[in-house]
Amino acid sequence: MKYFLYFMLAAFICLQQEATACTRVVYKGPNGTIITARSMDWKDDIAANIWVFPRGIARSGEAGPQSVTWVSKYGSVISSAWDIATTDGLNEKGLVANVLWLVESSYPKFDPQGTTKGVAISAWAQYVLDNFATVSDAVAALKDEPFVVVSDYVPGTTKFTTLHLSISDATGDNAIFEYIDGKLVIHHDPSYTVMTNSPVFDQQLALNNYWQGVPGTAMLPGTNRAADRFVRASYYINAIPQTEDTRIAVASVFSVIRNCSVPFGISSETEPNISSTRWRSVADQKNKVYYFETVLTPNTFWVDLTKFDLQEGAKTMMLDLKGHATFSGLSNSSFKEAKPFQFMGI
Repeated sequence: MKYFLYFMLAAFICLQQEATACTRVVYKGPNGTIITARSMDWKDDIAANIWVFPRGIARSGEAGPQSVTWVSKYGSVISSAWDIATTDGLNEKGLVANVLWLVESSYPKFDPQGTTKGVAISAWAQYVLDNFATVSDAVAALKDEPFVVVSDYVPGTTKFTTLHLSISDATGDNAIFEYIDGKLVIHHDPSYTVMTNSPVFDQQLALNNYWQGVPGTAMLPGTNRAADRFVRASYYINAIPQTEDTRIAVASVFSVIRNCSVPFGISSETEPNISSTRWRSVADQKNKVYYFETVLTPNTFWVDLTKFDLQEGAKTMMLDLKGHATFSGLSNSSFKEAKPFQFMGI
């Protein structure tokens, strides 16, 4: 009866939220083994390429005359969306940034001719990767809101882009950034190792607390809903082996993010934001290796960031994934020189 009541409470809370997609989870193993994984779930194909950016790239927030401008302090490897946005990435200091959908997001009003600085939502994650080495550094700089995030519609759709941002670093620290009712809310604590989508993060934590009273071997919620994926990720990331063996740790983390993925081809007419998983990434923050797999290609491949030239003036490099290009294992040699893409702005 106790488990049934837990189940009914969780189901009730889930039904109050519109189902959305994507999961992010952080593994903390011995001797500095920190690994962050995420899934990218989307109704339609979301064209991704892998980019390596060196230090010293001059960037704009692409928000008009009041855009923030900066020069990247750190090199990074990132996955793009349509080559107009950074959705996920790892910098040379071991900082990881991930953006996930959050339908409850509401951003401040932005006047391109006003005095407040802005950064297009497409460049939000890249700004963090370019400028910060640790979560604490990022929180200290961003809590005073030196700019606002400026959003717009997803290209070719009537869907307004609503995202929240998670970051983790090589020490295992974590922070979540959300805009709720036009206000920036920052959740900063090393224990914040899981993030999905709706509801807002503090409600995700509350829901997960209920499930912590239920042994995971007895029952776990199994739907594709964000709240259920949050609970499963929270349980399994702490149940897998604690090891500094990179092969075992990465394999274990991949198994968790795959468990939280949505089967390919799944969709719902009544819940249009339940979406198939398109790709998954796993970032080894100790060794600076970025693993990647897409659901329509058979292999997992990876990028060793330490083996790229990241000095200022070095070439920007891109791994082209168009046409279901298939790579396997260490794939640094398959990257080609490319001009950095321009972030979509207003």
